[in-house]
Amino acid sequence: MVHRRIIDGQEVVFGVQGALWGNAMTFWDHDTGSVWSQPLGEAIAGPRKGQKLEALPVSYTTWEAWLEIHPNTLALDAPGGTTGFNLEQMAIMLDLADDAVAYRYPDLVAAGVINDVVAGLEIAVVADPADPDRWGTFARRLGDDTVLTLVIENGILLDQETRTVWDPVRGLGKEGPLAGESLGVLPGFTVFPRDFDTFWPDGRFWQP
Repeated sequence: MVHRRIIDGQEVVFGVQGALWGNAMTFWDHDTGSVWSQPLGEAIAGPRKGQKLEALPVSYTTWEAWLEIHPNTLALDAPGGTTGFNLEQMAIMLDLADDAVAYRYPDLVAAGVINDVVAGLEIAVVADPADPDRWGTFARRLGDDTVLTLVIENGILLDQETRTVWDPVRGLGKEGPLAGESLGVLPGFTVFPRDFDTFWPDGRFWQP
């Protein structure tokens, strides 16, 4: 997950705190020494306890899948081992307002697209039919209050209402009546299902 490091209009410097909380990383802010939970983006100890950072959209995927969509990306070339993380073992998470929902990745791949409502917002979680290492989380309500139902047919992401073809990763209308329109990108991120109850005890798993 990724968070905007602005608090009360001020840019804040963070560092790795070193300890785990709920089997997940913690970090600390340099100006107050408050300790923050990575999954929650919330200060759990110190002067800022209870404050939250703004979550930003993020994608966990392979480098090859990323480069196909973002070919001009620059990356830090630093020594490191191969990650043991695997999307098949994870869930896509949406934490909006007072509602937290997790979508197990194998369930998402099997469904192709999941239309749901989270915190009163009509959302869609989409696995790219061309490459299951790519996924996206979007708002289904357009600016004119039209609510779309997304489906995948013959490997193509469409909405049932207008039959517009959508980019499954960027949420852009490609062909049809809504070509040029954009679905709102939501701050989805990946979690391990075994840790879900630790951070979101009142949340839920989507059931196929």
